[in-house]
Amino acid sequence: MELIIRQDDLNAIIKMAERSAVEICGFLFGRREGNRFIVEEARFVPNRLNSPTEFEMEPVEMVKAIDEAEGRGLEVVGIFHSHLNCLPRPSGKDLVGMKLWPVVWLIVDEKGNYGAYVLRDGEVVAFDVRVVPLQTKQPLNPEGCKNKAV
Repeated sequence: MELIIRQDDLNAIIKMAERSAVEICGFLFGRREGNRFIVEEARFVPNRLNSPTEFEMEPVEMVKAIDEAEGRGLEVVGIFHSHLNCLPRPSGKDLVGMKLWPVVWLIVDEKGNYGAYVLRDGEVVAFDVRVVPLQTKQPLNPEGCKNKAV
């Protein structure tokens, strides 16, 4: 199982987490190919809780983001958010969300660490993260550089 994401998309998520006093969040849009989740776009959605310890995506912006992505033939392959001052691993509240959204959850921290996870049969399963060093928005070739995740 693998999440494939462009370096510039991952960098944008991490930079936003570094600058934010609250948890950031959004969607990873793309496509699935077997056990690979290929990210074509990272889309930030405001955290309506405006909290440093939890997030909820703003519902109207969620729907808008999903509609726009689907209009371009993309699907939700993941959700991303940040953890401040703690490891980028699923929290108890994340587990509740992971049951509702059975996609890959990319979690970053403000120090540049990250991890990707899914919930399978009640167990958290870590995904490999393959970071592709492309600065283009052309469809991704799933081959690329594999970076170390947390």
